[in-house]
Amino acid sequence: MYRFLLTRQWVILTLVGLVLIPVMIELGFWQLHRHEQRVARNNRIERSLTRPPVPVTELTAPGREVPGDNVWRRGTARGRYDVKGEVVARLRTDNSGKSGYMVITPFVLEDGKAILVNRGWVPADAGQRTFPQVPAPPSGTIDLVGRLRADEDPGSGIRDTKGLPPRMIMIINSQRQGEQSHRPMLGGYLELISPAPDGQPQTIDDPDHSSIGNHMAYTVQWWLFSAFVPVGWVILVRRERRDQAAAAAAAAAAKDAAGSGDPEKPDSTKPDPAKPEPQPEPQPKAGAGATAAPPASD
Repeated sequence: MYRFLLTRQWVILTLVGLVLIPVMIELGFWQLHRHEQRVARNNRIERSLTRPPVPVTELTAPGREVPGDNVWRRGTARGRYDVKGEVVARLRTDNSGKSGYMVITPFVLEDGKAILVNRGWVPADAGQRTFPQVPAPPSGTIDLVGRLRADEDPGSGIRDTKGLPPRMIMIINSQRQGEQSHRPMLGGYLELISPAPDGQPQTIDDPDHSSIGNHMAYTVQWWLFSAFVPVGWVILVRRERRDQAAAAAAAAAAKDAAGSGDPEKPDSTKPDPAKPEPQPEPQPKAGAGATAAPPASD
């Protein structure tokens, strides 16, 4: 009845379905994990932004990575800007998504250590090959507040390009900049919050920590797809079985119709009406020219 399932076409179709089911289930779990990570990230950012500011030296140290719980924390610093070590990070966007530069300026603390400060965004020319016009930072000793960010590296998704024009970088990394400034550099960098400049550079807004994306919807979607595979397979099998049964019934009906239309075979016991029955031969009559038989002798 279901021998067609052993054909090459159906074996391949069944194997493909058996492979797709676990793959789609795994993709659903992957999206679920992405959703959980996004929710955890949003909660971590919200906690960090709502905690009171503390001296940045309590959040990070020279030559060390920023602890995960301290990322996005607000840190305070007192010192002065080192304009000579200022660079710009290429291919960065402002709050509206327009491409330009981020202005990165070392900030020297009173104890001699330094930390990189992202002073904000400035527009770039078409080729992004010339150093932009950047307004000078405040001179002298100032107090500032910024959001602490972790150092960037190629593993963070930013392509590191060599051979750039002078004072241009692709990755904001305290260790690299510390080697060039020859002074101890605190790990990570600050995104400037205050004092904010009147115009340029444009300070960066707080990160979005309310959107959770479509990961949960994609999770449900992949799992529904995995359920549709066996359901679709059963529907196809039943349809194929129904089509084969209908084809077999049609073939049987055609055979019966052809058998009922044959002429009857003639009966061999009945004489053929086309042939006349044989007649006896006539006896010769006595008369002229006839010779009588001689009498029998005694």
